[in-house]
Amino acid sequence: MIRGLCLLVVSALLVVVEPALAQMRTVTIGVIGKIESNPVFQASYAGARLAAKEAGQKFGVQVTIDWQTPKTESAAEQAATVRRLAKSGVSGIAISATDAVSITPAIDEAIESGIAVVCFDSDAPKSKRLAYIGVDDVEFGRAIMRQLSDAMGGQGTVAILAGNQQSLNLRLRLQGIKEEAAQHPKLLISPELTFEHAQTYEPAIEIINRTLRTRKDVDGWAFIGSWPLQRKNSLSWAPGTIKAVAGNAVPEELAYVKSGHVQSLVGVNAFQLGYSSVIVLLDKAVNGVPPQRTLIQAPLVRVDRSNVDEWELNWKKWLLREALNR
Repeated sequence: MIRGLCLLVVSALLVVVEPALAQMRTVTIGVIGKIESNPVFQASYAGARLAAKEAGQKFGVQVTIDWQTPKTESAAEQAATVRRLAKSGVSGIAISATDAVSITPAIDEAIESGIAVVCFDSDAPKSKRLAYIGVDDVEFGRAIMRQLSDAMGGQGTVAILAGNQQSLNLRLRLQGIKEEAAQHPKLLISPELTFEHAQTYEPAIEIINRTLRTRKDVDGWAFIGSWPLQRKNSLSWAPGTIKAVAGNAVPEELAYVKSGHVQSLVGVNAFQLGYSSVIVLLDKAVNGVPPQRTLIQAPLVRVDRSNVDEWELNWKKWLLREALNR
């Protein structure tokens, strides 16, 4: 008798709930980072998923995040993915452009077909994208070099890990590094110590180790990204003997600040980049409201030993919040 009554109650609930779910509009947002394994884009993906949950409830829609980031960096694959997502009928696309020139035609085609597109982390400014959500990349580079100059006492030879210079954000960051270095005449940078490379751990750490073997005059390293710090115990020098400053301040980098191998980081809340991108796209797709600004700028935060524990706690809160809302 009790079992039968329970079944009747469950059946009644399903009758009420299922039509409501069936009537709820489903919205799909494509998210395309540069490299799937990069912690910057993993954090952005986590932020996008949380925004999908929170904003979906607010707007009364079911939101699906279609994560379409290449396993290896490829501008051609990104462009093909934008076109494929557009044909599949997604409501919006957020992309971190590996190559602004290559991706612009695909973005423009998507916009012309009525699909909202924003760039995050790395822009395609000549495209018709609705907005760019990221940092002032020239200032980002200047901040790296300012902090490195402070750590080096304003003098010495600097080597630079510059990543893929087809990426507009990295090119602008390198520009900022050079502009700031020009303000410190006793800091020496040169083309032979400025290294372009694929934005993964292996080539970055190989460049560092090769340079340490062949150039004993390097006093400091400017890492535009987190690449060599994505594994434990990557840096072979004794803490403080060579100075280093790196970009992004994702969780993998924080141990190097604590150990003294890296003096400071230029922090960006990559989690928030993904979150904000989805909010902007949903507001346009669901409410028809375009962003008020085409540049939505994220702040830069210096992370050093004085605040590294606080920054680490922030990351735990952001990721826990996302995990609880899955």
